[in-house]
Amino acid sequence: MRAHISPLPLPPSYSYDRTMQVQLSHPSRSIAIKGPKRAKDLLRELNLVVEAHLVIRGDELVTEDEMLFDQDQIEIRPVISGG
Repeated sequence: MRAHISPLPLPPSYSYDRTMQVQLSHPSRSIAIKGPKRAKDLLRELNLVVEAHLVIRGDELVTEDEMLFDQDQIEIRPVISGG
């Protein structure tokens, strides 16, 4: 006979409809996007040129093929070069 295991209660702030929080810097704004999706697909969805933007998850730079998930905190910065 199997013992019945009750699921742990979720914190009050938890939502099943979570979205990834995306911070854009030019112009500065924050938006919620439903994941999961690849970094390059997120940029395309936002009408941003993949080669002209950096995608940062937490403190880590991610490649365009990495998957981003609903619980991720994402920052998108334009690539700036100069001489």
